[in-house]
Amino acid sequence: MKKLILMLMLFAPMTMFAQKFGHVDAQAVMQSLPEFAKVRGELEAQAKQYENDLMAMQTEIQNKMKDYETQKPTMNTTKQQETEAQIQAMMEKFEQARNDNAQAFQKAQQEKMQPITTKVINAIKAVGKNGGYVYIMDVSAGIPYISDTLSKDVTNEIKAEINKMK
Repeated sequence: MKKLILMLMLFAPMTMFAQKFGHVDAQAVMQSLPEFAKVRGELEAQAKQYENDLMAMQTEIQNKMKDYETQKPTMNTTKQQETEAQIQAMMEKFEQARNDNAQAFQKAQQEKMQPITTKVINAIKAVGKNGGYVYIMDVSAGIPYISDTLSKDVTNEIKAEINKMK
């Protein structure tokens, strides 16, 4: 009897302190959401518009440079300097537009993706709390190895949790 009690006392702490670990492919969860596809389409359309605008500006600069090269021999020095200044201003405007577009795109991406990211994070937290997990790691973040025997893939549980949130 004493041995049984001693064995229970030795193994009880191990079972009481057993920790649960989970992992999720958060990128796959996000990509499975209908709102992600909508946002991605909107962002792609915006990126295409920015690209078209920049291409139009670039074509305008190239045409201006071509005209300048053909007319340069007949221009006086003042006209050459004015045209060169115009081309330089157009190039600066192009660079500024490219930088502005990149910043605007990044801001739009953050604003549109934030609700989706928040939704996924809240689902991960809910699954973690309800399932008694110590950690749920995101494998899409580049974790090189996760033990399948010590960590459970909770991706489907998180997708189900998101569906309950709707």
